[in-house]
Amino acid sequence: MEKTKIIFATGNEGKLNEIREIMSDFLENYNIDLISLKDAGIHADIVENGSTFEENAVIKAKEISKLSDCMVLADDSGLEIDYMNGAPGIYSARFLGEDTSYDVKNNYILDKLADAKDGERGARFVCVIACAFPDGNIITERGIIEGSIAYKLTGENGFGFDPIFYVPEFGCTTAELAPEEKNKISHRGLALMAMMNRLEEYFGDK
Repeated sequence: MEKTKIIFATGNEGKLNEIREIMSDFLENYNIDLISLKDAGIHADIVENGSTFEENAVIKAKEISKLSDCMVLADDSGLEIDYMNGAPGIYSARFLGEDTSYDVKNNYILDKLADAKDGERGARFVCVIACAFPDGNIITERGIIEGSIAYKLTGENGFGFDPIFYVPEFGCTTAELAPEEKNKISHRGLALMAMMNRLEEYFGDK
């Protein structure tokens, strides 16, 4: 039986691998092939000019949906730091410039919070997943993980801001968690799990 293709609107291989891992049982159960924009042969320069994570995720899903007859998933995610008035927020991927390495970004944040005490270092990862159905319908789900900014870069796992995001319940950064542990509690994991629950209803009715 031919697999159903779903496009995930990203060119970030680290992110896509994490998403496939989180969704592995769902993809297998419903015989779905989750593919990237590159796999789908889609090259699109999407202007994410929304003012919220929801708006940007919907913009991405809608635009890619116009270029394909597949279901499209898209996410917008970022790090909100209380001490920096919620920055970088929706600008996380473009923070300090799109081509700036996360090593530079993370060290910049640590420098900015050099004088911040424990109670002032609150932060959260936010992720919104949007799904554009072939009929034009769109749904969204949100996931949040609360934590704080660590005092130094720690851990080799994960990517992005993971080495500076400290999770009190685990006593470590998300870059120190094993991938399967992180996927259960991460903002992306929580948003994807909520979305999979919605999609199970959709595929279950087919």
